[in-house]
Amino acid sequence: MKTFELKGAVRTDLGKKASKAERVGDNIPCVLYGGKENIHFTATVSDVRKLVYSPEVFVVNLEIGGKITKSIMKALQFHPVSDKVLHIDFLQLTDDKPVIVELPVKLEGLAEGVKAGGKLALEMRKLKVKGLYSQIPENIVIDVTELGLGKSIQVAKVSVANLEILNAKNAVVAQVKLTRAARGAAATSGK
Repeated sequence: MKTFELKGAVRTDLGKKASKAERVGDNIPCVLYGGKENIHFTATVSDVRKLVYSPEVFVVNLEIGGKITKSIMKALQFHPVSDKVLHIDFLQLTDDKPVIVELPVKLEGLAEGVKAGGKLALEMRKLKVKGLYSQIPENIVIDVTELGLGKSIQVAKVSVANLEILNAKNAVVAQVKLTRAARGAAATSGK
Protein backbone atom coordinates (compact mmCIF):
# COMPACT_ATOMS: atom_id res chain seq x y z
CA MET A 1 0.00 0.00 0.00
CA LYS A 2 1.00 3.61 -0.51
CA THR A 3 2.05 5.70 2.46
CA PHE A 4 0.86 9.15 3.50
CA GLU A 5 2.64 11.51 5.89
CA LEU A 6 0.43 13.48 8.31
CA LYS A 7 1.35 15.77 11.19
CA GLY A 8 -1.05 16.32 14.06
CA ALA A 9 -1.17 18.46 17.18
CA VAL A 10 -2.25 16.87 20.47
CA ARG A 11 -5.64 18.04 21.76
CA THR A 12 -6.03 18.65 25.46
CA ASP A 13 -9.53 20.16 25.43
CA LEU A 14 -12.12 17.55 24.49
CA GLY A 15 -15.84 17.81 23.99
CA LYS A 16 -18.36 19.49 21.74
CA LYS A 17 -17.37 23.10 22.44
CA ALA A 18 -13.63 22.50 21.98
CA SER A 19 -14.21 20.51 18.76
CA LYS A 20 -16.36 23.28 17.33
CA ALA A 21 -13.64 25.83 18.12
CA GLU A 22 -11.04 23.65 16.31
CA ARG A 23 -13.26 23.38 13.21
CA VAL A 24 -13.64 27.18 13.06
CA GLY A 25 -9.84 27.41 12.89
CA ASP A 26 -9.75 25.06 9.84
CA ASN A 27 -8.62 22.09 11.91
CA ILE A 28 -10.22 18.65 12.00
CA PRO A 29 -10.57 16.82 15.33
CA CYS A 30 -9.12 13.30 15.03
CA VAL A 31 -8.59 10.28 17.25
CA LEU A 32 -6.04 7.45 17.04
CA TYR A 33 -7.18 4.22 18.67
CA GLY A 34 -6.02 0.61 18.73
CA GLY A 35 -2.97 1.19 20.90
CA LYS A 36 -2.62 1.24 24.67
CA GLU A 37 -4.65 4.45 24.91
CA ASN A 38 -6.63 6.69 22.58
CA ILE A 39 -4.81 9.79 21.35
CA HIS A 40 -6.88 12.87 20.50
CA PHE A 41 -5.29 15.29 18.03
CA THR A 42 -6.06 17.77 15.27
CA ALA A 43 -4.96 17.93 11.65
CA THR A 44 -5.36 20.77 9.17
CA VAL A 45 -7.91 20.56 6.35
CA SER A 46 -5.22 21.13 3.69
CA ASP A 47 -3.04 18.28 5.06
CA VAL A 48 -5.78 15.63 4.89
CA ARG A 49 -7.37 16.67 1.57
CA LYS A 50 -5.43 14.14 -0.57
CA LEU A 51 -6.05 11.42 2.01
CA VAL A 52 -9.81 11.95 2.29
CA TYR A 53 -10.73 12.66 -1.34
CA SER A 54 -9.00 9.66 -2.91
CA PRO A 55 -10.28 6.17 -3.73
CA GLU A 56 -6.92 4.70 -2.70
CA VAL A 57 -6.09 3.21 0.70
CA PHE A 58 -3.02 4.59 2.47
CA VAL A 59 -0.87 3.59 5.42
CA VAL A 60 -0.73 6.88 7.29
CA ASN A 61 2.47 7.75 9.14
CA LEU A 62 1.05 9.96 11.90
CA GLU A 63 3.46 12.29 13.63
CA ILE A 64 1.89 13.41 16.89
CA GLY A 65 4.04 15.11 19.49
CA GLY A 66 7.28 13.96 17.82
CA LYS A 67 6.24 10.28 17.82
CA ILE A 68 5.49 8.53 14.50
CA THR A 69 2.77 5.86 14.46
CA LYS A 70 1.63 3.71 11.52
CA SER A 71 -2.13 3.85 11.12
CA ILE A 72 -4.98 3.59 8.65
CA MET A 73 -7.98 5.89 8.20
CA LYS A 74 -10.95 3.98 9.57
CA ALA A 75 -13.93 6.37 9.69
CA LEU A 76 -14.93 9.81 8.44
CA GLN A 77 -17.75 12.11 9.46
CA PHE A 78 -19.00 14.80 7.08
CA HIS A 79 -21.30 17.76 7.72
CA PRO A 80 -24.73 16.88 6.26
CA VAL A 81 -25.15 20.18 4.38
CA SER A 82 -21.72 21.62 3.62
CA ASP A 83 -19.85 18.27 3.23
CA LYS A 84 -16.94 19.56 5.31
CA VAL A 85 -14.98 16.89 7.17
CA LEU A 86 -16.04 16.98 10.84
CA HIS A 87 -14.02 14.12 12.35
CA ILE A 88 -11.55 11.38 11.36
CA ASP A 89 -10.82 8.10 13.17
CA PHE A 90 -7.47 6.38 12.67
CA LEU A 91 -6.64 2.78 13.64
CA GLN A 92 -3.10 2.04 14.84
CA LEU A 93 -1.48 -0.77 12.83
CA THR A 94 0.47 -3.67 14.27
CA ASP A 95 2.38 -6.37 12.39
CA ASP A 96 0.40 -9.27 13.87
CA LYS A 97 -3.19 -7.94 13.97
CA PRO A 98 -5.33 -8.09 10.79
CA VAL A 99 -7.24 -5.04 9.59
CA ILE A 100 -10.38 -4.66 7.49
CA VAL A 101 -10.22 -2.20 4.57
CA GLU A 102 -12.09 -1.55 1.34
CA LEU A 103 -9.85 -1.88 -1.71
CA PRO A 104 -10.62 -0.45 -5.15
CA VAL A 105 -11.36 -2.96 -7.93
CA LYS A 106 -9.52 -2.61 -11.25
CA LEU A 107 -10.66 -4.52 -14.35
CA GLU A 108 -8.04 -5.71 -16.82
CA GLY A 109 -8.32 -7.05 -20.38
CA LEU A 110 -10.88 -6.90 -23.19
CA ALA A 111 -13.87 -9.14 -22.46
CA GLU A 112 -15.15 -11.57 -25.13
CA GLY A 113 -18.67 -10.25 -24.53
CA VAL A 114 -17.57 -6.70 -25.32
CA LYS A 115 -16.16 -7.92 -28.66
CA ALA A 116 -19.59 -9.45 -29.34
CA GLY A 117 -21.33 -6.10 -28.76
CA GLY A 118 -21.97 -6.14 -25.01
CA LYS A 119 -21.13 -3.49 -22.44
CA LEU A 120 -18.77 -4.15 -19.52
CA ALA A 121 -20.15 -2.88 -16.20
CA LEU A 122 -18.23 -2.65 -12.92
CA GLU A 123 -20.90 -3.27 -10.28
CA MET A 124 -18.69 -3.10 -7.16
CA ARG A 125 -16.04 -0.41 -7.15
CA LYS A 126 -14.60 -1.61 -3.82
CA LEU A 127 -14.31 -4.94 -2.02
CA LYS A 128 -13.97 -5.30 1.74
CA VAL A 129 -10.94 -7.44 2.67
CA LYS A 130 -9.31 -8.62 5.88
CA GLY A 131 -5.59 -9.28 6.32
CA LEU A 132 -2.29 -8.05 7.68
CA TYR A 133 -1.58 -4.51 6.50
CA SER A 134 1.83 -5.48 5.11
CA GLN A 135 0.17 -7.97 2.70
CA ILE A 136 -2.63 -5.72 1.43
CA PRO A 137 -2.13 -4.56 -2.19
CA GLU A 138 -3.07 -1.12 -3.56
CA ASN A 139 -6.03 -2.54 -5.49
CA ILE A 140 -7.67 -5.80 -6.60
CA VAL A 141 -7.03 -6.58 -10.26
CA ILE A 142 -9.59 -8.81 -12.01
CA ASP A 143 -8.96 -10.21 -15.50
CA VAL A 144 -12.17 -10.06 -17.59
CA THR A 145 -10.75 -11.45 -20.86
CA GLU A 146 -12.80 -14.68 -20.69
CA LEU A 147 -16.05 -12.95 -19.69
CA GLY A 148 -18.72 -13.70 -22.29
CA LEU A 149 -21.88 -11.87 -23.32
CA GLY A 150 -24.43 -11.86 -20.48
CA LYS A 151 -21.93 -13.42 -18.02
CA SER A 152 -20.71 -12.06 -14.70
CA ILE A 153 -17.92 -12.42 -12.13
CA GLN A 154 -19.09 -12.93 -8.56
CA VAL A 155 -17.15 -12.32 -5.35
CA ALA A 156 -16.73 -16.10 -4.85
CA LYS A 157 -14.62 -16.26 -8.05
CA VAL A 158 -12.28 -13.48 -6.90
CA SER A 159 -9.27 -14.49 -4.82
CA VAL A 160 -6.40 -12.42 -3.47
CA ALA A 161 -3.35 -14.03 -1.89
CA ASN A 162 -3.22 -13.82 1.94
CA LEU A 163 -6.53 -11.91 2.14
CA GLU A 164 -10.07 -12.87 3.06
CA ILE A 165 -12.83 -11.15 1.07
CA LEU A 166 -15.74 -10.25 3.36
CA ASN A 167 -18.40 -9.29 0.79
CA ALA A 168 -21.34 -11.62 0.06
CA LYS A 169 -20.12 -14.51 -2.11
CA ASN A 170 -22.97 -14.21 -4.62
CA ALA A 171 -22.59 -10.43 -5.15
CA VAL A 172 -21.71 -9.46 -8.74
CA VAL A 173 -18.41 -7.60 -9.13
CA ALA A 174 -18.44 -7.12 -12.92
CA GLN A 175 -20.64 -8.25 -15.78
CA VAL A 176 -21.06 -7.92 -19.53
CA LYS A 177 -24.55 -6.62 -20.21
CA LEU A 178 -26.48 -7.13 -23.41
CA THR A 179 -27.03 -3.90 -25.30
CA ARG A 180 -30.06 -3.24 -27.50
CA ALA A 181 -27.87 -3.57 -30.60
CA ALA A 182 -26.52 -6.93 -29.40
CA ARG A 183 -30.05 -8.18 -28.64
CA GLY A 184 -31.23 -7.08 -32.09
CA ALA A 185 -28.27 -8.79 -33.79
CA ALA A 186 -28.92 -11.99 -31.82
CA ALA A 187 -32.63 -11.90 -32.74
CA THR A 188 -31.96 -11.43 -36.48
CA SER A 189 -29.26 -14.11 -36.59
CA GLY A 190 -31.54 -16.56 -34.75
CA LYS A 191 -34.31 -16.37 -37.41
